[in-house]
Amino acid sequence: MIVDPTSDQELFRETTERYLREHVPVGEVRRLRDDPAGFEPDYWRRGADLGWTSLLVPEDQGGGSISGDGLVDLTLLAHEFGRHAAPGPLVPVNIAAATLSRATHGADDAVLGELLAGTATVAWCVAEPPPHDRLGDIAVEVKTDGADVVIDGIKRPVESAGQAGHLLVTGRTGGGPTQVLVPVDTPGVTVAPMHTVDLTRRFAAVTFEDVRLPATYVVGEVGSADRQVEHQLRLAAILSCAEAVGAMQAAFDMTVEWAFDRYSFGRPLASYQALKHRFADMKTWLEGAHAVTDAAAAAPDDPRLVSAAKAFVGDYGSELLQDCVQIHGGIGVTYEHDLHLFLRRHTVNRALYGTPADHRQLLADLERKVDAA
Repeated sequence: MIVDPTSDQELFRETTERYLREHVPVGEVRRLRDDPAGFEPDYWRRGADLGWTSLLVPEDQGGGSISGDGLVDLTLLAHEFGRHAAPGPLVPVNIAAATLSRATHGADDAVLGELLAGTATVAWCVAEPPPHDRLGDIAVEVKTDGADVVIDGIKRPVESAGQAGHLLVTGRTGGGPTQVLVPVDTPGVTVAPMHTVDLTRRFAAVTFEDVRLPATYVVGEVGSADRQVEHQLRLAAILSCAEAVGAMQAAFDMTVEWAFDRYSFGRPLASYQALKHRFADMKTWLEGAHAVTDAAAAAPDDPRLVSAAKAFVGDYGSELLQDCVQIHGGIGVTYEHDLHLFLRRHTVNRALYGTPADHRQLLADLERKVDAA
């Protein structure tokens, strides 16, 4: 992703790329289509040994980064996940690990330790079904009742909820958000699997019916998690973009190779002027997606950059991938060809953590606030 990675970052990226190529090649990705979990536990545990889950956690809590900027390092991993259509809850687990490591109270050190070791995962319950499906809209209630909190509502879609040991639930208490770390076997929690176009990632609808837990399960402060949730959403959007750009890169490279290998009327497809123009457009979109995602990763506290990246990658990534399908012709729309693996990954990422329309609206709202000031 980054223009000039350090030698340590490049080694880190290459190690992950080699691991994914060896353990989840295309044939394995296709096989996992029918696997209930979408990935093998040992695959994730060994990935955690490589540093997949610890980059956003401070060193004194068992984490650590490669370059001093854990988010930038993590975008290198996310890019490789997209480039290989790899399985595993990379984004929600890292968001949960970062959140638990920075909580002022209520964070469960044992859960954080399991996340870092790769022996357990946590699913982040933030998205909700219509009419509360817009970015930042929260309807799930977290009420206080003496020394307990009570959760009611539905979260959907939730990545890897069916495989998680705990759920990081983002709800609302009065006028402000509250986050609670909920064991998935708590009475009142129901996890129902959902269908998705992505072959390896699994999503679910999670229902909370009078779920009661001690207030010590609250992560942060009751009703005061605004900045915490906003920060988590920005991190998730950046990582989602990095993964989507990886999928775009894989599809583009595949299509360029095809255009030189495929002959029509005695000439390679790449020699036709009309296709050269389309490739030029796609290359421009791809480089722009790389650049805006890198800029957002370098400034995660700037909501304008993050929303610009999510909107740009979502829109132009879809254009690029559809062009790749069209240039491949009939074979590009078959299940037997690998191109759809990357189209599927980008399509799902486009909808997660705010659609392009959501982020354009957020940008417009931010500009209005600046003008008003």
